[in-house]
Amino acid sequence: MKKGVFRILVAFGLLCFAGVPVLRAATVDRIVAIVGNEIVLQSEIEQQAVMTELQYPEMAKAKDLRGRILDNLVMQKIVLTKARLDSVNVNESDIDKQTDERLMFLRSRFPSIEEMEKTFSKSYAMIEKEIKDDIRNQQLIDNLRRQKMSGVTVSYDEVEDFYRQHRDELPSIPESVQISQIIMYPQVTPENKAKARSLIEDVQQRLLEGADFDEMARRYSQDPGSAEVGGDLGYSKRGEFVKPYEEAAFSLKEGEISAIVESRFGYHIIQLLEREGDRVHTRHILAVFDRSTLDRDAAKERLDEIRSDVLAGKATFAEMASTHSEDPLSSLNGGMIQQAGGEGLFPSASLKEPLKSVVAKLDEPGEISKPMLINAPEGEPFYALFRLDKRIRSHSMGLSTDYARLEKLAIDEKQKAMFTTWIEGLKKEVYVNILDSDI
Repeated sequence: MKKGVFRILVAFGLLCFAGVPVLRAATVDRIVAIVGNEIVLQSEIEQQAVMTELQYPEMAKAKDLRGRILDNLVMQKIVLTKARLDSVNVNESDIDKQTDERLMFLRSRFPSIEEMEKTFSKSYAMIEKEIKDDIRNQQLIDNLRRQKMSGVTVSYDEVEDFYRQHRDELPSIPESVQISQIIMYPQVTPENKAKARSLIEDVQQRLLEGADFDEMARRYSQDPGSAEVGGDLGYSKRGEFVKPYEEAAFSLKEGEISAIVESRFGYHIIQLLEREGDRVHTRHILAVFDRSTLDRDAAKERLDEIRSDVLAGKATFAEMASTHSEDPLSSLNGGMIQQAGGEGLFPSASLKEPLKSVVAKLDEPGEISKPMLINAPEGEPFYALFRLDKRIRSHSMGLSTDYARLEKLAIDEKQKAMFTTWIEGLKKEVYVNILDSDI
């Protein structure tokens, strides 16, 4: 199975190690292949061989490793030549961002830029240029391949055939869980609320008397991230603000200023500057709560009440999460915790403490933990209820239980076959000369 995976990686050109330092004696360079107006150097092959040894030790034992890498590089340069001929577009801002990220990673590995230049025997400007060129080339290849391979589908019969052919090679599926949460932050004492209220009411009165919002925000807002720009928070979608702020912001008309709005951060006065589709452009003035002294018991007691009401059938967990949870993202989904792509299932082994231990104690779907204090590595501590929505035990992949996964694998295999056929066709359009295949 691992050999098969390696071939797929090679076929799709995924063995890309642009911008990664290779600390090895310099290779006496020579041209190994010519592809259109591109060349393949021996040093390129050696660099990828070293990185394969580091990242895929078992694959690196293959006797024909360098031959496979050569095939992969030739394939990449064929596609790159075609991408340039077809004037495939790239996203320059994304390329700049990725270049900055890789440079930051490299700089973190060296005590100084001078040491990095010495290691690579190149100037910093040249290192940056090569990284940017590599990223741009890879984006050209990816975008062209995406154009050619988009829209590929498979029928049920094709998925079934794939399953029968590869059943013995398919990996086991690790246990996964779907979890929902209700989060509440410790409450601010009435005395601290009163101080913030006094400040925001004074600002509100000045605005009513005609004071400039921008000037008031710069002078009085206690939001360090926006005060110096007149309280401007830019454009935002639903789910990016705490709920009270969001509800007020989306209810305003352009230019309108809100009444005083309370959130867990403090008291806000909000102005809607512009509305664009499902996004709003707002600015605000914030009087923060002094959180040096907090009433933790109130949050815990409220979560106890919510848990009791759900268990008694007075409301569902999703309803309570939507109404009461102070997490702006999961509250939109009835409390369900989701990954970046919207997937709700997490491998149990990937969960971090203390959530991992909490979920391990929830045996059946529907069980709800007791309120627990979470000391977040970053940000404020909070109390949380966790509900086990679903648990899928570790199992061998099957048609009835894992059709979506099998469908994706079948599509990948079909795309691979189409890609190989496409490459063979490109070889007739692009000049390829392997000068030394015995490497």
